[in-house]
Amino acid sequence: MTEETKRDGQSHRGPSSRAAGPPRPLGELRRWPKSFAGRLTAPLPGVRAVTRLAREGAARPGADGLRDVPLLPFAPGPLPSVDTATVAVTWAGHASWVVRIGGLTVLTDPVWSRRILGTPARITPVGVRWDDLPPVDAVVISHNHYDHLDAPTLKRLPRTTPLFVPAGLAAWCRRRGFSRVTELDWWEAAELPGADGRSVRFDFVPAHHWSRRTLTDTCRTLWGGWVLSDGHGQRVYFAGDTGYGHWFGEIGRRHPGIDLALLPIGAYAPRWWLRDVHTDPEEAVRACQDLGARNMAPMHWATFVLSAEPVLEPLTRVRAAWENTGRPRSQLWDLPVGASRLLTP
Repeated sequence: MTEETKRDGQSHRGPSSRAAGPPRPLGELRRWPKSFAGRLTAPLPGVRAVTRLAREGAARPGADGLRDVPLLPFAPGPLPSVDTATVAVTWAGHASWVVRIGGLTVLTDPVWSRRILGTPARITPVGVRWDDLPPVDAVVISHNHYDHLDAPTLKRLPRTTPLFVPAGLAAWCRRRGFSRVTELDWWEAAELPGADGRSVRFDFVPAHHWSRRTLTDTCRTLWGGWVLSDGHGQRVYFAGDTGYGHWFGEIGRRHPGIDLALLPIGAYAPRWWLRDVHTDPEEAVRACQDLGARNMAPMHWATFVLSAEPVLEPLTRVRAAWENTGRPRSQLWDLPVGASRLLTP
């Protein structure tokens, strides 16, 4: 074992995910099936389930569940300085991250709006002021739900910004003037040149979720997560929105040596309603282990009130679940909104 493969006392790097297949051309025009419903790993809720949810009135936390809003972690700071060999992540809130990799600045599911359709206003401010962002080199979108695909935020970007999106979603982006849109199917990838002359690879991977933007387009576009890899073999996995299931193990096998997994831990109650599409904190920790990821950063909590669990509960539960694994506490990056952390080769 060489020094490069020694990480936390075990072999870490493994075969490169770049062997997964050649990258797709950027911005190519593609045709897709009319529906991706065959990719669902569980049936979507029907009328009876929706009726039960309405009858129980359990879609949002009560007053006791909201009392800890002032205690939600919020610690904005300046974006760290990085070189082309350093990976840095900054949590802007919810599923929005500023990922610095290969000298590029990549936004994940950017939502800088105060309010999104169908939910109360955000309960913590955005952790990074838009004016403080460096030039954005790329955006990755996991799926088209409003808390992950925010049209007002995308309007702030130059229309030449490269967008990487799930299959079927490019038309929506092109209608809004974006000229460099690359849509991918599961297990496909594309690349952008990094600042050091080495490419940053964007691999689109499966998730246990679904898509809908309007009442008539259910599962018309795909959903998934992203593995970002730089020329030094460093890898960041962004899960987007997902329930727990078999895909995590398969992603880990196809992309060994993930350095950091950005995993959702909130919007999970009531469990009978959300189990299939949103991991709870314990499942997120299990997913990190399935992936073989070295570090985990929780997300998808502390920003929008989307479900019934108390607002601070995801943090306390994920910390307890992590402790139960016996893994080093330093590998759980439970960042406040606005905080950053760095990876080095």
